[in-house]
Amino acid sequence: MTERPDRPLRIAVVGAGPAGVYTADILTKEERDFRVSIDLFDRYPAPFGLIRYGVAPDHPRIKGIVNALHKVMDRGDIRFLGNVDVGTTVSLEDLRRLYDVVVFTTGAVKDAELDVPGVELEGSFGGADFASWYDGHPDVPREWTLDAQSVAVIGNGNVALDVARILSKHADDLLVTEIPDNVYQALKASPVTDVHVFGRRGPAQIKFTPLELRELAHSRDVDIVLYEEDFDFDAASEQAIEENNQVRTMVGTLTNWLMEQEDRTEQASRRLHLHFLQAPEAFLDEDGDGRLDKLRMRRMELDGQGGITATDDTVDYDVQAVYRAVGYFGSPVEGVEFDDVRGVIPNAEGRVLNAQGQPVPGLYTSGWIKRGPVGLIGSTKGDSLETIKHLIEDEPGLYTAQDPSEDAILDLLTERGVEYTTWEGWQALDAHERSLGAAATQAGPVERERVKVVDREEMTRISRAGAGLA
Repeated sequence: MTERPDRPLRIAVVGAGPAGVYTADILTKEERDFRVSIDLFDRYPAPFGLIRYGVAPDHPRIKGIVNALHKVMDRGDIRFLGNVDVGTTVSLEDLRRLYDVVVFTTGAVKDAELDVPGVELEGSFGGADFASWYDGHPDVPREWTLDAQSVAVIGNGNVALDVARILSKHADDLLVTEIPDNVYQALKASPVTDVHVFGRRGPAQIKFTPLELRELAHSRDVDIVLYEEDFDFDAASEQAIEENNQVRTMVGTLTNWLMEQEDRTEQASRRLHLHFLQAPEAFLDEDGDGRLDKLRMRRMELDGQGGITATDDTVDYDVQAVYRAVGYFGSPVEGVEFDDVRGVIPNAEGRVLNAQGQPVPGLYTSGWIKRGPVGLIGSTKGDSLETIKHLIEDEPGLYTAQDPSEDAILDLLTERGVEYTTWEGWQALDAHERSLGAAATQAGPVERERVKVVDREEMTRISRAGAGLA
C-alpha cells in the first residue's frame, strides 16, 4: 500500500450547484481514515447553480433547497471560489498541479436540440435560455422578445411547466419572488393570452410531479384548458395508474380539471392549454418573413405497451412563439473526454474515463454531467455518494499534487488578475439582495424577500467588497 503523506487530500469540486455542494458535503461526512481539504469552484460569482439560474422564481421548493445548501456551506469546512471558469480562467492542468483530485459537477445548462423543420425561425426559443433570462443569469442579455399573444411550449417535464407558468402568470403575482426588475417589466408588458403545452405521450406518461402540476391551478386569472380527445389510456397506462401513486394522483387531478371546466361560468383573461399525444412536426412560416406563425403537431396514439406511434393526422396551431423545453444538455470541459451524443463526461460510476475507456486517476464526476439531466435532488445525493465511495477506495494512490498548499490557488488567481469571490462575498451579496427586497417592500405594493442582482460586474463588486477583497 502506498504510504499516505502527512497532509490532507486536496480536492477541487468544479460546479457549485446542488451536485457540487452535496459531493463536497458527503466528502466531509463519509467514513474515512484520511483528512480532506475541499475547494468548491463555480464560473458564476454566486453559488447554487441551476437552483439560482434554472428554476422558476415562484417554485415553492426553491427556498428549502437553497436553505439546505446554505447550511452546508455555512459550516466553513468547504471553501467557495466563485467567478472562476475552469477551462479558461484556470486550466485542468493548473488544477491537477494544485490538487490531488478534481470532481466535475458542472451540470447541464444548454437546451437539448430539437430536430424539427423550421426550428431556426425567429420566434423559436430554448426553454433553458428563457429560464436563464427570467432567473437573471449574469451571462445572458437583459432583453427578451415577448410580443406573442399565443405561445406554445413543447415538453412535458418540470421545465416546460415552469416556462408555461411564467409566460401565463400575471407579472404582478411574481413580485413576491426574487424576480429581477427587468424581467418583471418585460412580463408586465407581455400581450400573451394563450399558452399551449404539448406532450408526446398521454396523461399517464407525463414527466412532471404532482407538486408542479398543482402549482398551475394557483395562478390568478388563468384558466386551465384540457381536451377530452387527449385523454387516452391503454393497458400500460392503466397499469401505471394502478401501481404508481404519483401517476394516479396526477391523472386524477387532470381528469377532475377536465370535468370541472364544463361547469366554468367566468372566463379568465389568460388560458393555459394542456395537450397530450401530440408531437412537433414543423415550425411554419406562412408569411415568408422568417418568423414562425404556426406550429404543426402530429397526433400520436398509445401502442398498448407504454410507447406511442404516429397517426396520419396533424393539427396546425396559430402561435407566434414556441419554447422548446425538451431537456438539458451538458457542455464539455477542456481536457476531459466528452460524449457528444449524451452530453456527459464518460465515466464508470463516477470515475472519469479516457478515450480508451480507462479510468483517469484523480478525476471524478457527479450530477447531471455524470448521468445526464434526469432525476431530482434525491437522485443527486445518491449519485454523489456513489462517486465518493469510489474516490475513498482510490485514495491511497491519489496524492499527486505538486503544490497542495491552500494558498497556492489564491496566489495563482491573484497573479492572473482574476476577481474571484468567496463564501463571505456571497453572504454580502445575499444581504444586499435582501436589502433591495426590503426597499421594494417599503415602496409597495407587496412584501419582497429579495431582488436579485443580475449584472456580473455588480455581483462581483459587491461580493469582493463584502469579503474585503476589493
